[in-house]
Amino acid sequence: MLYLALISGVGFVVLILLDAFETVVLPRRVQRHFRFTAWFYRATWRPWRRLSAYIPSSSRRESFLGYFGPLSLIVLLVVWAFGLILGFTLVQYGLGSQVRMGNEPVGFITLLYMSGETFFTLGFGDVTPTMGIARAAAVLEAGMGFAFLGIVIGYLPVIYTRFSEREIEISLLDARAGSPPTAAEFLRRMAGCHDQELFDQVLRDWERWAAQLLESHLSYAVLAFFRSQHGNQSWLGALTTVLDSSALVLAGIGELDHHQAKLAFAMARHCVVDLSQVLRASYPTGFPDRLPEAQLQLLREQLQALHLPLREGAEERLKQLRQQYEPYAQALAARLAITLPPWIDAQVKKDNWQSGPWDRLIQAQGLARRPQAPYDHF
Repeated sequence: MLYLALISGVGFVVLILLDAFETVVLPRRVQRHFRFTAWFYRATWRPWRRLSAYIPSSSRRESFLGYFGPLSLIVLLVVWAFGLILGFTLVQYGLGSQVRMGNEPVGFITLLYMSGETFFTLGFGDVTPTMGIARAAAVLEAGMGFAFLGIVIGYLPVIYTRFSEREIEISLLDARAGSPPTAAEFLRRMAGCHDQELFDQVLRDWERWAAQLLESHLSYAVLAFFRSQHGNQSWLGALTTVLDSSALVLAGIGELDHHQAKLAFAMARHCVVDLSQVLRASYPTGFPDRLPEAQLQLLREQLQALHLPLREGAEERLKQLRQQYEPYAQALAARLAITLPPWIDAQVKKDNWQSGPWDRLIQAQGLARRPQAPYDHF
């Protein structure tokens, strides 16, 4: 029995340390064998997502889903700490009677208390190891407690720095593609000005953003569960908009050059494919078509009005390009409970930067009228 406890304790400690090392320090691979953190997120996200389905308000549901990322990160750190404490408790229990607490008998609960006291370096001294190997285990646990504190201090700022970098580019897309962003609006605002250099520069920025998104979300997969500050924005929605816009340019519209669009499409598709594997997103059949014939006709008319008509054979090429990324994007959307943006939004909506708490009051007083096309009145 004691040998079993000792082996189990060592196994617990090794498992937690290896998992923490792979999560925090080791650059993540797209495919890897079993890892505790991956199991933890699968086990906690599914019930959390199911609970959100019972919230009728979409804004409150989005807020509830937004709690999961930061909260799960804190819970994971707590689980790591408890796992190490429990592991060293089993080690001390497996070593036999090498601990004393005055004249009182030492049981498993006392060993658990001593392990927690040692891990958090409280140093009360009421429970002490008496033999060399037990003392060595206590010293080792105290050192791991300091290391754990260092992980907490260093890990959380890195996560929020990466999150902030991701959200800056998503916020920039608000004025470039609307709220929520759509490919049609992106082309109207960016390509509609017929400035190829400006259009390529925007796509170049988003090519780099997709590369940074891939690197950060591979290294810190928990970032995929962090929601954006606005309910109509998301990293997946922004990535899908970049793919939609690039695919449309690659299919052939007007006289736009497709070289930079090809580079942006390749990087964005690489990102969506790899992240769907990391998050184990499955693609069930039955997803609705994101670009039905009615919306495709609206898209044709809008592009024609911008003097960017679809070239011959563009619709067939667009269909082929969509098949290369839409299954992955839709699978990720289902996995993360994110709504993908449409290709074109027939309703005229204000961008997030145009909305404020006093807008309705100002409109009610007749001091301002809502423009028909918000971007045209920038």
